Amino acid sequence: MTAIKYDLGSDQILTLTIDMPGQSANTMNGEFRTALSEVVAKVKQDLDNIKGIIVASAKKTFFAGGDLNELHKVTRDQAKAFEDMVDGMKADMRFLETCGKPVVAAINGTALGGGLEIALACHHRVALDKDSTQLGLPEVTLGLLPGGGGTQRLPRMIGLEAAFPLLMEGKKLAPKAALKAGVIDALASSPEEMMSKAREFIVANPKSQQPWDKKGFKMPGGAPHHPAMAQKLAIAPAMLRQKTKGCYPAPERILAAAVEGAQVDFDSGSLVETRYFAELATGNVAKNMTSTFWFQLNAIKAGGSRPDGVEKETFKKVGVLGAGMMGAGIAYSTATRGVEVVLKDVSVENAEKGKSYSEKLLAKKVSRGRMTEAEKDAVLSRITATDSADDLENCDLIIEAVFEDSGLKAKVTREAEPKMAANGIFASNTSTIPISQLADASAKPENFIGLHFFSPVDKMQLVEIIVGETTSDETLARAFDYVQQIGKIPIVVNDSRGFFTSRVFGTFVNEGISMLAEGIHPASIDNAGVLAGMPVGPLTISDEVTLTLMQHIRAESKRDAEAAGRTWTPHPAEGVIDTMVNTHNRKGKASGAGFYEYPEKGKKYLWPELENLFVDQEKARSVKLQDLKDRILFIQAIETIRCLEEGVLRTVEDANIGSIFGIGYAPWTGGAIQFVNQYGVRNFAERAQELATQYGERFTPPTLLLEKAEKNETFA
Repeated sequence: MTAIKYDLGSDQILTLTIDMPGQSANTMNGEFRTALSEVVAKVKQDLDNIKGIIVASAKKTFFAGGDLNELHKVTRDQAKAFEDMVDGMKADMRFLETCGKPVVAAINGTALGGGLEIALACHHRVALDKDSTQLGLPEVTLGLLPGGGGTQRLPRMIGLEAAFPLLMEGKKLAPKAALKAGVIDALASSPEEMMSKAREFIVANPKSQQPWDKKGFKMPGGAPHHPAMAQKLAIAPAMLRQKTKGCYPAPERILAAAVEGAQVDFDSGSLVETRYFAELATGNVAKNMTSTFWFQLNAIKAGGSRPDGVEKETFKKVGVLGAGMMGAGIAYSTATRGVEVVLKDVSVENAEKGKSYSEKLLAKKVSRGRMTEAEKDAVLSRITATDSADDLENCDLIIEAVFEDSGLKAKVTREAEPKMAANGIFASNTSTIPISQLADASAKPENFIGLHFFSPVDKMQLVEIIVGETTSDETLARAFDYVQQIGKIPIVVNDSRGFFTSRVFGTFVNEGISMLAEGIHPASIDNAGVLAGMPVGPLTISDEVTLTLMQHIRAESKRDAEAAGRTWTPHPAEGVIDTMVNTHNRKGKASGAGFYEYPEKGKKYLWPELENLFVDQEKARSVKLQDLKDRILFIQAIETIRCLEEGVLRTVEDANIGSIFGIGYAPWTGGAIQFVNQYGVRNFAERAQELATQYGERFTPPTLLLEKAEKNETFA
């Protein structure tokens, strides 16, 4: 029983200390299940001599949850064996819960997923009051449900309505919030007090039983058949579908497991939960999300794309050129991590305006109790707003975030670069212009790199690091360190116009606008984008980025292509964009008029004139929704494959993480390349060819895709 230490004291209180060997955190794997079964067998033997049981942890955290390595491997043909395994483990937990003795969870740190479910199976929960501790059931974020009793115990403890945000949104709570919510029963200020309170409960409650095991138990807030609850549950599936758009089965199965389980006895409800758990665990969406949001994201965070042999750097002073929305956001994200920032613009007034962006964000945190006034002032004191390049003296890193114009970027580079520290890094926040081209203005091109942030910077987690032709490995490693220092997720790509994310994003918006050019109704286009799993539709996001910026980027790209001797092939979307801007002066949301109207009061709505200008009523009626959804997902995946083929993308991990966190590619797919893998590479290539025949050469399968399809290989 190495995974669970069995210590029956002279006071007849049994302490079960979970300590998985060779692991930094406890997880619900085969070794744990075996140890739990052995413990239960021993408890049965010793039951007469046991007054109570304390479940504790020898790790820094209480319990991390299920073993995703195991879960990820379960296939549909193993579903029955998987259900039996889960039910067997839950039966062991259920024995401890119903043995008649008080069982207390001593929660010394974070308890997530299966860890919290172990605690919920106890009669009393005492948690160490640490702000760093998180308590929750986040399985839904990986396409799963809490399969260790969470969908059954939590609603019986705090009520269905109160349990839903924790179950269906994966909301995590700090100990104080968990106490207030009724998820735990007591707080302790030290490990000693925690164990003391656990023992006190055992002494005071020699015979313990869960409320739901007592005769006459009533569900807090009302059972599903209660009139008030029945009324809410009648509309709950529709409200949930409005959120998931039918792309995410996990929240729907959680709702079903909780509500169906609440209408039967606990043990029957537990079986209902296991059935739904097995369905999700063996399904594609959970595989996609677990692969990307757990395994691939962790590989990136562990430095998978960082060159070896370069000492880790901590940045102390960062310069930001340009105090517009991007520059202001970069300054905020850097200063909040304890780094001194020099925010430079053409005038002090502009720079101060950029600094005020941080002031507003910090003031909001103070008003919500997430920060003190003193902490806000400390962050703001780190940002120096200036119009003088002299203030950039000795910056470890300078990030240029001025308008997308090669000449302007070259000018500010030459002005600022001489002020940097001896081995400082100069980075451009360009979203489209090749880094090697911009590095021509640098005196040290080996120290020049791209750091492409996404708007709004304070919310968007990704930074796309672009390696130019002359960028050194040392510069890449140090840039990687900076991105992680400010709490962002770095992906690394090689140089090209638009790099990876902007190229793929361009295909998304252009495809939507092409549909409009073909006569498809704009409402159908934007709805198809959302139903495919994108955060918003292509016409909505086009208005957000502005149609004039699209024109500007196109002009720059065309000029570069022709300068390199290539022929520019017009995209079907170009005519629509030019008509909107040049003929109708509809430039996007910022100017108050784009594909949508933006009234001062009330919600935006589609510009009515779009129907007269572009819509073909016959085509609009006959178009298939699946075709629209496929076009939106396929065009982005095909461009991602081209980026791999051309060597712009270095890894599949960067492709998947970058597509989701950078451009909002449908998260249920696990990313653009994971979408291809789960669709089936051969099937994807065949469907792409169908789309090419029907809608244009841009859907033609790239050579790399055809090679993989021929060999029936996945992208890895």
